[in-house]
Amino acid sequence: MSTVRPKITILDPEQIAQIHKYSLQILSTVGIRVNAKQAGNLFLKGGCKIKDSQVFIPPEIVEWAIKAAPAKIDIYNRKGNHAFRVGGGAENQTRFGIGVTNLYYQDVLTDNVEHFSRKHLRAAARLGEALSEFDIISTPGVIQDLPVQTADLYAALEMVANTVKPLVLLVSEHQLFDKVLDLIGHLAGDLHGRPFLIPYVNPITPLVLNRETSEKMTTCIQHGLPLIYNNYGMSGATAPITPAGTLAVLNAELLAGLVFSQLVKKGTPIILGSLPAGFDMKNMLSIYTPHTMLLNLACAEMMAHYNLPHSGTSGSGTGWGPDLLASGAQWMNHLTCCMGKVGLAPSVGGNLDSLAFSPVLVVYADQIIHQARLFSRGFTLDDDSVGMDDVAATGSGGNFLASDLTCKLFRKTDYSNKIWPNLNLDNWQAEGSPKAIDLLKTYTNQLLENISAPEDHGHIIDMGEAFISKTIK
Repeated sequence: MSTVRPKITILDPEQIAQIHKYSLQILSTVGIRVNAKQAGNLFLKGGCKIKDSQVFIPPEIVEWAIKAAPAKIDIYNRKGNHAFRVGGGAENQTRFGIGVTNLYYQDVLTDNVEHFSRKHLRAAARLGEALSEFDIISTPGVIQDLPVQTADLYAALEMVANTVKPLVLLVSEHQLFDKVLDLIGHLAGDLHGRPFLIPYVNPITPLVLNRETSEKMTTCIQHGLPLIYNNYGMSGATAPITPAGTLAVLNAELLAGLVFSQLVKKGTPIILGSLPAGFDMKNMLSIYTPHTMLLNLACAEMMAHYNLPHSGTSGSGTGWGPDLLASGAQWMNHLTCCMGKVGLAPSVGGNLDSLAFSPVLVVYADQIIHQARLFSRGFTLDDDSVGMDDVAATGSGGNFLASDLTCKLFRKTDYSNKIWPNLNLDNWQAEGSPKAIDLLKTYTNQLLENISAPEDHGHIIDMGEAFISKTIK
């Protein structure tokens, strides 16, 4: 039996070697700025050169770090059950998550935006739990209706209480990072061994490992947690204007982060990736383009070449709502991710330059991901799947409605979905000529109104409230 499986490959081996060579040259001659003295000392102790705060990383240290880091990471859910694996070869599909850290919430029915609140985070986490195509829940927004001294703590509490799926955690207030990890450990038990929590950190592009990021990384590693190290570069602004230049710089930054993680502790599980974007100079905003999608896939191929787990883009931010702009970016991103070597795509659901979280877009993306995964899985090609006996029995001019193979498989080829009925022209007119977006919004609204919390929701909320009250005085 063989499988017909569509694949996208961006870089050939010679091009991969070129990008790696450019990245090594950047690290050894341009270097990276390291703001924290402790981090700088660690690089120096590891064999790097330092001038002022600029760290120069020799190629042999990079090669050591590539070999030292794990090739695959097993991720679990809050109950301790294995959820999925990142890295480790082509058998692992792209894993999608909702999020990340939006400042606003886009109303389901009107598309109006309001400040992101605790109730919105609760709804987003439950939505991600209910939608089957999402594998992880990323911090969906920055809570605006609570003081900054507690907002990140309550965000973590709502995430743990309203889903059992693995979590990707972003903490806005650096000084709360340790306390947030302590809270989650208090709620869910020991975070070692079977991690369901993956903290997410970012360096500053171009070529800066800032103090906050290096300290967060060190804390994650001390807690025995895997972490995501993603950079964000806008071509023509914070990264070179050419795709090749952007790829070389971003790849160099990822290798620098890899080196630091392994210097903190050899064997640290780390997931690396880039969020490449274009920069619209006329309107002063970032934007996803076909080139940035190519760079996302190219980054994934570089990490596959290094045999390292990968995390990339989610195609969010382009739309003004759950509209044509958003759907085009979602389709291109999710389909190419599934056909390429992308490991994680953890941040689906943002609109308006990734400032506004849209539940409707998340529900639509769930449908897109389902179809993209079906497409990327391809189909089998063998004697049984061709069904020559059926072809011979039907002959010329017949039909296969009642053939043996149709009777055996038709229940597995259901083309319906929960949101939109399959209507011909007459039925569409008889239904009052409905608009697809209206049915999507109605479905999303009903879904949000009827989602139930996990069974232990109340217990976790009580534990978390007590912990936060005791911690923040």
